[in-house]
Amino acid sequence: MTDPELTADQSRGNGVWPSIRTERAALAADLADLTDEGWATPSLCNGLTVREVLAHLTASGSLNAVRWMAGVIRCRFDFDKQVAMRLAEQLGTTPGETLERFRRIIPSTTKPPLPAIAMLGETIVHAEDIRRPLDIRHDYPIEAVTQVAEYYQGSDLVVLAKGRINGLKLVADDGPFTTGSGPLVSGSTLALIMATTGRAAYCDDLEGDGVELLHSRCQTA
Repeated sequence: MTDPELTADQSRGNGVWPSIRTERAALAADLADLTDEGWATPSLCNGLTVREVLAHLTASGSLNAVRWMAGVIRCRFDFDKQVAMRLAEQLGTTPGETLERFRRIIPSTTKPPLPAIAMLGETIVHAEDIRRPLDIRHDYPIEAVTQVAEYYQGSDLVVLAKGRINGLKLVADDGPFTTGSGPLVSGSTLALIMATTGRAAYCDDLEGDGVELLHSRCQTA
């Protein structure tokens, strides 16, 4: 049976769900031979290891709107507590189990009450939260990262992004993405996404008069 949400996404020509599946599969492949030390490496998400971030991605791909709301109510509208609870549900007892649980949701179109593009953004951002500390390089399709950059420049949903780049002009040097006005921040579309979502390490990959301000906004995220 055809998934109606997937069909709708494809009919608009944006390829969001196929891109999500592609990026999930690529991340799983990158982590297939990771050592126990690698799994315990601190990610770019404060307080979370590489393994815990992967479990968080599994939770996002397993949680529909009804279960999400039930968890919110159970956690008394403490959204951070809900995230921690769902992460723990998907962590498993070993890193191998954590990875296998993630593999199972690669084709999933289940999601919390968020637009599909937000799921692609989460997939790419958290994949980099994992890859960068492990020194794993991955080339993302420019179409996918451009879609994500365009989404984040206009949204503070889930993560502060729009507010972080207010008063700055962002220009990608590897694709068509550009937004805003003010002091310039330029670099790869991926680096712009990661800095926009608060990852200060990626400011080192950017250039322009606005980088220092953006870096300070990442530090206070």
